[in-house]
Amino acid sequence: MKYVSTRGSAPALDFAEVTLAGLASDGGLYVPDSWPQFGMDEIRDMRGLPYAELAARVMAPFVGDSLTPARLRELTGEAYSRFAHTAVTPLVQLDEQQWLLELFHGPTLAFKDVALQLLGLLFEEFLAREDSRLTIVGATSGDTGSAAIDAVAGRDNVEIFMLHPKGRVSDVQRRQMTTVRAPNVHNIAIEGSFDDAQAMVKRIFADESVTARHRIGAVNSINWARLMAQVVYYFAASLQLGGPDRKLAFSVPTGNFGDVFAGHVAARMGLPIDRLIVATNVNDILHRALSSGDYSAGSVTPTAAPSMDIQVSSNFERLLFDVGGRDGVALGEQMRGFEGSRAMMLSNAQREGAAGLFASARVDEDETAASIRHAHENWGEIIDPHTAIGLHAARHAALPSQVPIVTLATAHPAKFRDAVERATGLRPALPNRVGDLFAREEAYTELPGTYEAVRDHILEHAA
Repeated sequence: MKYVSTRGSAPALDFAEVTLAGLASDGGLYVPDSWPQFGMDEIRDMRGLPYAELAARVMAPFVGDSLTPARLRELTGEAYSRFAHTAVTPLVQLDEQQWLLELFHGPTLAFKDVALQLLGLLFEEFLAREDSRLTIVGATSGDTGSAAIDAVAGRDNVEIFMLHPKGRVSDVQRRQMTTVRAPNVHNIAIEGSFDDAQAMVKRIFADESVTARHRIGAVNSINWARLMAQVVYYFAASLQLGGPDRKLAFSVPTGNFGDVFAGHVAARMGLPIDRLIVATNVNDILHRALSSGDYSAGSVTPTAAPSMDIQVSSNFERLLFDVGGRDGVALGEQMRGFEGSRAMMLSNAQREGAAGLFASARVDEDETAASIRHAHENWGEIIDPHTAIGLHAARHAALPSQVPIVTLATAHPAKFRDAVERATGLRPALPNRVGDLFAREEAYTELPGTYEAVRDHILEHAA
C-alpha cells in the first residue's frame, strides 16, 4: 500500500513513513493510492470478532508490509486493553430506529482514544526501528490533546507540544492535558481559536528553521494512521445491526471532518452505508459546503460544543480529492486559493461526488440543549453537547424507518458537565479512573497567538 498527497507533488510513502510524516511536504494530506476492497462474504466473516481482532482485520490492507499480521494484532490488543468496556465501542438502543455508538470508554473519555491509543504504539514501534526521535506538534479543540498526551506520555523517542485555545476548552478537557507531568509533554495555551492553532501547526511542517533541526510528526486527524483506526467502529456497528446485509446510516458530530471521513473510507472499502449525516453546530462551514457548495470560513463562535468550534476543516480536503477526480494538482491550486482568501466554491464534480453519501445539518445552541434534555427525559440517557448535536440531526433526518441511524457518541458527558447541568439539572460525575482530576496540579505555558512565539518556544524546549 502506497500513500499519495491530496496536492499531488509530495513523494509517495508506505504506511510506516506516512505515520511518522503526518502532513505531506507539499501541504497536502496523505490518502491511499487506491481503496482496498472487502467482499460481502469477507465482511460477514468478521461478525463476532472481538474488537481488537476486528481492528487488525480492517486495518491490515492499509498497513501492508510495514507490520506483520501477528504484530498488528499484538498492537491492537494492547491499544484496546485500557478501555473500560469489553466491547470497546458498545452500541446502545434508544428506540426502533435510533442508536448510540459509545466511543468514550477509553482513558481520556473521548472518541480520540480509539485511534490515539494505537497511534502512540505505532510511533514507538516505527521510531525504535530507525533509532530516531519524533517531535509531535498538535492543535486541539479539546479532546485530541488529552488523548494524544495520554498515548505518548513517557514513551521513548517521542515528545509532544500540544496547543489549545486559551479559555475555549472545558475545564475537564484542559486538566486532562495540563495535569500530565511526563517530561516529554509540553502544553501550550495560545490566545485565539482552534483554527489559529491548527494553522500554526501546519506552518510548522513547512518551516525549514524547525524541520532542519527536528523531525516533526502529527497526531491530529491530518495523520492518516489516526483516521484509519476510526474506520473500524463503522464496521463494528454495522456488523452488530445486520451488516453487510442491511444498510445503516450514521450521524456524526464533526468539526474537522476526520470522524465522518472515516465513514466514507468504510463505504469505499465495501461496507454498505445508506447515509453519512454531517452534524455541525453554528460554526457550520461543512453544512454550507455540502448543502450549497459554499466553503467559506467566517469567525468562530464559541459554543457548548467546543470541539466543533472550527471554521477550517482539515480533512475536508481528503473528501474533495477523492470525490473530485483525485487530481492533486488541481486540488492543490484550489486549496492554496482558499488559504489565501478563506473562501471557495466547490466544483460541480465535488458537490455531485459528495451528494451520493453525505447529508448535513446545522444545530444551534437551543436545539443542542433540547437534544440533551430529550435524551434524558425520553430514554434515560445523559449525553454531552457534541453527541446531542449528532442525535438532533439523526432524529430529524429524512430516512426510511427501516434504516437504523447510529449517532456517534463522541465524549463522556462529564467532560461537559456545565452544559449538561444547564440542560438537565443533573451534573454528571467523572468516572472513578479520572475522579481525582481536580486534585492534580496543572502545568502549561501561555503564549500570544503569533506563530513566531509558538515556533520559538518549540525550538527552545524541544530535545
